Amino acid sequence: MANRKTAEETYQAWLNDPLIDEATKAELRSIAGSEKEIADRFYRDLEFGTGGLRGVMGAGTNRLNVYTVGKATQGLADWVLAQTAGQAASVVIAHDSRNNSPEFALDAALVLAANGIKTYLFPALRPTPQLSYAVRSLGAASGIVITASHNPPEYNGYKAYGADGCQLIPEDAEQVIAAIQQIAGFDQVKRISREEAEAKGLLVWLDEKADEQYTDVVAAQSFNSELLKSGLGASFSVVYTPLHGSGNLPVRRVLEKAGFSNVHIVKEQEQPDGYFSTVKSPNPEEREAFTMGIELAQKVGADLIIGTDPDCDRMGAVVKNSAGEYVVLTGNQSGAIMVHYVLSQLKERGQLPSNGVVIKTIVTSEMGADIARSFGVAVENTLTGFKYIGEKMTQYEKTGEHSFLFGYEESYGYLTGTYARDKDAVVASLLIAEAAAYYSSQGKTLYDVLTELYAEYGVYLEALESRTLKGLDGVQQIQSIMQEWRLNPPTEISGIKVEHALDYSGGLDGLRPENVLKYVLADGSWFCLRPSGTEPKIKVYFAVRGQAKAEAEKALGALRAAVMARVDG
Repeated sequence: MANRKTAEETYQAWLNDPLIDEATKAELRSIAGSEKEIADRFYRDLEFGTGGLRGVMGAGTNRLNVYTVGKATQGLADWVLAQTAGQAASVVIAHDSRNNSPEFALDAALVLAANGIKTYLFPALRPTPQLSYAVRSLGAASGIVITASHNPPEYNGYKAYGADGCQLIPEDAEQVIAAIQQIAGFDQVKRISREEAEAKGLLVWLDEKADEQYTDVVAAQSFNSELLKSGLGASFSVVYTPLHGSGNLPVRRVLEKAGFSNVHIVKEQEQPDGYFSTVKSPNPEEREAFTMGIELAQKVGADLIIGTDPDCDRMGAVVKNSAGEYVVLTGNQSGAIMVHYVLSQLKERGQLPSNGVVIKTIVTSEMGADIARSFGVAVENTLTGFKYIGEKMTQYEKTGEHSFLFGYEESYGYLTGTYARDKDAVVASLLIAEAAAYYSSQGKTLYDVLTELYAEYGVYLEALESRTLKGLDGVQQIQSIMQEWRLNPPTEISGIKVEHALDYSGGLDGLRPENVLKYVLADGSWFCLRPSGTEPKIKVYFAVRGQAKAEAEKALGALRAAVMARVDG
């Protein structure tokens, strides 16, 4: 629709469409005459990015609403039916705590049911990784999660999954997009009532058995459950905040099953809340999200603070430093600690496979990679987005070339175990808590462990700068920034020679083409420019390595200042 007409024409088509409800039309009439607002809502259809379909909720083709969800689901249904070639097909749907998530999830289920596709629907909010696991365990052809991850409250989204439990890779997403584009109008989106779908056995509600199976398979990733249950789990104190999201029950269940009995919940952030009213952003990457968690930790003397985002696929950890202050670990730091913990535990048990592999993204620190190599474990790099890590896992499961041990990305996404194909904050919460408790039994904090790793492997420091540029103008600005760097690559930054200018738009190192630029400097530091696939942002990643922390901090500051001066210029 929007790609064949101007924004104004599509806006008028929505106003005149008898299938559009009156409340939606009233919202659209309220923006009549506002050329910029109409353009922003209708200049395009929402597109699949690194996290699927994501956007601000509201009326319009560039908004998330029952019409764009329905259209996307009809396209997904057409794709599923083509993939299954007449065989009985099923899809699993989950949703998080965001406003309208239950409604969007049910609407998607009714569209699938109208297409003769059996749909398993969770009756309430569940973590995204549980959806990934359920797709695999139920033998479904696809999966959907209604979520916008850690985005602000006005956003929602739609993640689509393949039969392996992995978010759709580009080739599959392109087929779904092509199917969506074949839908000329909303009259081509099929729907039946909930009552009819249930009566025909095309809508099946999942029960607590699905939760128990997921809890068991995640808890099975524990290395030291016996040690925890012998008393350590009672003495080690953990504060946990689900940030109003879907992690509350599953994280607590898994921690309890592993042996943690001294867990304190941030009560103000325990219950689902689509407005995330206690935080500016429900993002465990940001220290502000842990304000209440730190206050509670100070009261109870907690050893560790854990936070998960609304759909519980990202986990952030807060630990005490040498001065006894609570500090938020970066995604790279947590990842390096968990890589070392997992590999050392496997090695200690004689279970480290000769063909083991750790998979990370191209914008993730090299620290975890260097740790993995020191254990004789291979390292694989992928593009940004956990679906590429999941794709590699499925590939190696089929070929047997490598045994997957750990996958992670700098944006707080981690996975161990092969039960899922997406990042899992539940298993990450278990691992970081278990590692913290294990090292505490040796008189160390995770901060001490990180310091030891720095001493052994070098001090790796990273930073991320984001620039939010909304609307059509923002899209053009981001394109202009990327084009300027592409046409005029730097030869030196802050007095250090640029040794490698890597342009991923043509595909590099066997990876798919992606609009990413990475520059590697003579001293081993690097920076990377990447437009976000899920938000109106351009992200700039920085990484340095030094022998001492002060040296690394100085180098990082100089690199960051020099690059951002040009980006913002």
